[in-house]
Amino acid sequence: MDLVISVFPAVIFLIFLFLLDSFKLVSYKLLIMCFLWGILSALISYLFNSFLPIFSEDSPKALTLIQAPVTEEILKAFVIYIFLSTKKIGFSIDAIIYGFAIGTGFSLAENVYYLNVNPDPNLLIWVVRGLGTSIMHGGCTSLLAMITLGRADKHRIRPLNIISGLVTAILMHSLFNSFYFDPLLQTLGLLLIMPLLFLSIFYFKERALRKWLDLEFYNEVELLSKIRRGEVSETNAGIYLNSLRDRFKPEIILDMYCYLSLYLELSVKAKRNILLRESGIEPPIEKDIEQKLKELLHLRRDIGKVGELTLAPLIKMSYNDLWKLKQLS
Repeated sequence: MDLVISVFPAVIFLIFLFLLDSFKLVSYKLLIMCFLWGILSALISYLFNSFLPIFSEDSPKALTLIQAPVTEEILKAFVIYIFLSTKKIGFSIDAIIYGFAIGTGFSLAENVYYLNVNPDPNLLIWVVRGLGTSIMHGGCTSLLAMITLGRADKHRIRPLNIISGLVTAILMHSLFNSFYFDPLLQTLGLLLIMPLLFLSIFYFKERALRKWLDLEFYNEVELLSKIRRGEVSETNAGIYLNSLRDRFKPEIILDMYCYLSLYLELSVKAKRNILLRESGIEPPIEKDIEQKLKELLHLRRDIGKVGELTLAPLIKMSYNDLWKLKQLS
């Protein structure tokens, strides 16, 4: 019963967040992987903090306020960093869900351990010790993932980008462990603030995502249609490309046209798939997608870095744009 009280609300909130994902951005497999990593990272951090203590047993506060938060948040962040580096996370919505899954798995393993070494029947202790810790772990990793994603640069997330998210998670974890406030009030505060914070983020980020999809989808479809009808010269994009003829060789200009056309085609299909999933419809499987993605990569290499930068006004190759193409593979 104590374990149920301490972990069950966090699991329910995780499921609730998953169901709120109307765009179906979260993968079942990755979600389970995050939960299992949370359990494994709890075991690793226990072994590290027990057998390789940086601080002596005479300074338990240093262990609680410094070593434990640093060790645990770094371990929990490991999978998040891999997902961000490989474009498996695209928006704040899925970043929050994956982060909370890791924190929930971690708190489950931690509470099982504490229940075995201290089977105290006092319900109040488990509300504070278990439930508060569960929400704290989930919240810390979710904020870390969201903040790190928010600092993504044009093409990828660099290792240093995660520092701001990691520092936030460590400080929040350390503050929770310090019990500067009444433990019960601290737990109740977390139960109120964390759900409201994440629900607010979900609401505003979903609106931003829908606006991004609607606006870019319309513009890309219109430009792609004109390219295929041979009317691209009448558009601003066509005028811009024609102005480059004196700066690049004819074959490079041709590759730029092909790159632009293929990128628009794949981008439209990626956005279409997201919108279909939001409507509860499974996107069609297209056998030539992998070949087209390889062709896009080949064209990108052919036009070179200078050509890619030249096309930047026409192709917004942001982190989110790279993520959406990754979803096609």
